[in-house]
Amino acid sequence: MAQILPIRLYGDPVLKKKALPVQDFSGIPELAQDMLETMFEARGVGLAAPQVGISQRLFVAAEYQEEEEEEGPEAPLKTRVKELYVMANPVITYREGRQSILEGCLSLPGLYAEGAQRDLRVRVEYQNEKGEKKTLEAEGYLAVVLQHEIDHLDGILFFQRMNFADKQKFLEEHREDLADFQRQARAFLREEAARLGQAR
Repeated sequence: MAQILPIRLYGDPVLKKKALPVQDFSGIPELAQDMLETMFEARGVGLAAPQVGISQRLFVAAEYQEEEEEEGPEAPLKTRVKELYVMANPVITYREGRQSILEGCLSLPGLYAEGAQRDLRVRVEYQNEKGEKKTLEAEGYLAVVLQHEIDHLDGILFFQRMNFADKQKFLEEHREDLADFQRQARAFLREEAARLGQAR
């Protein structure tokens, strides 16, 4: 049965690291299910392995159907899934156009901003959870989601894609939130270290 994994917050060193390629796919289907459940629970559209503390080039993402009014905003996201993606070792092989939309991040909960520079259309070559080679072409919102998650695999957060002025404005406006995330990240790492120490 899939489990909900703790999402690492801004300030956790794993979010800055360039993730390693997936070479052994034996545990990927199970990990992907855990990541999908975690993503649904957090009401996200994508989640990269570094965000759950695993420095591998893997992410999951979902396309959802439009929200039904009678469902309400808290309806389970799984009921609205149109398409699910599990992408290991993704590489963008084609880019076209430019766009910038409102973005958020599960590692920066509650913070949203426009200004991150993204490609309008992309082609991504990747491997699925079984290691099979696949290609996906995307545009608009899905293209942004894919670029956002691939950035996570390179240790890049969305606000780092903004121009200098927009980035500085974002950092200044959310200074207290970012400091709080860093405190929470340090506390989590201390707890993890203590837990692992006791396990030994």
